[in-house]
Amino acid sequence: MKQIHHLVHGVTREGTSGRTSPVFDPATGTQTGELHLATVDEVDSAVASASAAFQEWKTSSLALRTKLMYNARQLVLDNVDEIARRLTAEHGKVLSDAAGEVARGIENIEFACGVAELLKGSISSNASTGIDVKTVRQPLGVVAGITPFNFPAMVPLWMIPNAIACGNTFVLKPSEKDPSAPMFLAELFQEAGFPPGVLNVVNGDKVAVDRLLTHPDVKAVSFVGSTPIAKYVQETATAHGKRVQALAGAKNHMVVLPDADINMTADAAVSAGFGSAGERCMAISVVAAVGDVADPLVEAIRVRTEKLTIGPGDQADSEMGPLITAEHRDRVASYIDQGEADGAAVVIDGRKNEFDGDGYFLGVTLLDNVTTEMSVYCDEIFGPVLCVVRCETYQEAIDLISDNVWGNGTAIFTRDGGAARQFEEDADAGMVGINVPIPVPVGYHSFGGWKDSLFGDTHMYGPEGIRFFTKAKAITSRWPNPADSSVDLGFPTNQ
Repeated sequence: MKQIHHLVHGVTREGTSGRTSPVFDPATGTQTGELHLATVDEVDSAVASASAAFQEWKTSSLALRTKLMYNARQLVLDNVDEIARRLTAEHGKVLSDAAGEVARGIENIEFACGVAELLKGSISSNASTGIDVKTVRQPLGVVAGITPFNFPAMVPLWMIPNAIACGNTFVLKPSEKDPSAPMFLAELFQEAGFPPGVLNVVNGDKVAVDRLLTHPDVKAVSFVGSTPIAKYVQETATAHGKRVQALAGAKNHMVVLPDADINMTADAAVSAGFGSAGERCMAISVVAAVGDVADPLVEAIRVRTEKLTIGPGDQADSEMGPLITAEHRDRVASYIDQGEADGAAVVIDGRKNEFDGDGYFLGVTLLDNVTTEMSVYCDEIFGPVLCVVRCETYQEAIDLISDNVWGNGTAIFTRDGGAARQFEEDADAGMVGINVPIPVPVGYHSFGGWKDSLFGDTHMYGPEGIRFFTKAKAITSRWPNPADSSVDLGFPTNQ
């Protein structure tokens, strides 16, 4: 049984709490690891290590930080297959999806490699006679990241590169469900040459989370997870004087206009709805089919859905793997039960799929004629369930998005440039796709939603990530004319 501990000040620290959490292979239901849950004292030790390291790291040169970041990038590139293998073994997603997750994380390392440009600051010479004003950005200190199970490698890489490139030190608390990939990433950063204490990992549960949220030496908390926990994180951490960015839940709509390319749209709906078993905050949960596009679109999705191969993520032909736990699988299945009872038409029924072994598998489900009063529409299911809501007009589809409590991402499929441009303006969400079903921004933009998809006012990574992990300082200075100086600078006396 693999024992998973903590990484503090560059070395593995064995857990002392006596409390552990099992880690499973969701494709088999077999326990593969035992995670040691941190005590308050162990969290304090990690924060103390980060605090001590910050005193030197904050004054390190941009050239050194850039060099080490490039080292980390190369090590992650060299180990993509190993990171993907660990992701699949504990999360269940197929290997190609896992490798794609790592690739998106690498984008953020590459962005942080440009820290010398990102932290340039600004200056106004002679703002008033003989007075210069400049603004510089400085690190906050010790910052923490609390990351979810569904992207255990990518989401830490949304936070860590920017945070430490800006001169902060970092304490990561990954999900207890699949901790091996983030722990391995931290080891790679250590191998890249980052000093001990710059990046620490504490594995734990609510005890660890609450201590990070309240520790007086933690200056900022970055979080990705469910809406209730995001709200809790923001309320608790801000009450203790911390800066917070907390990305939360979603119910992403894909609007399909009558002129859309049916084949392209159906392909997009299937990949965006069922990829990674729907366990994505950017997954398409609702297809808003406008007008007479609904019947052919539902049929096209049905045909593609029936051909999906579901199996262990490490098998080459698998296109979708299991869900993260048996409990979550059963919760998702219960939503299908309720949707059918509420009157939704079950076009494809994932409950009918049969799988060998004890893995946490569930087939994909397509529900038609869903209404906004149904729980399958109102709740974030976070599983392979795609709902079709039929709309008579474009405006009705827009109202669906506007009236939803979440505003993470949305998309439109159309051949009409005017309609697409109007959708960019009308869509009440933080990320918008035009014929792109999962509009996750590249690493040099920023990721984040609106409404109940974001608590705090700063999006993740990219330019907003740099702003989150730094504080601005404005400096106003006046110096005497050199001719009036008491120090002989060699200027002619007539100057």
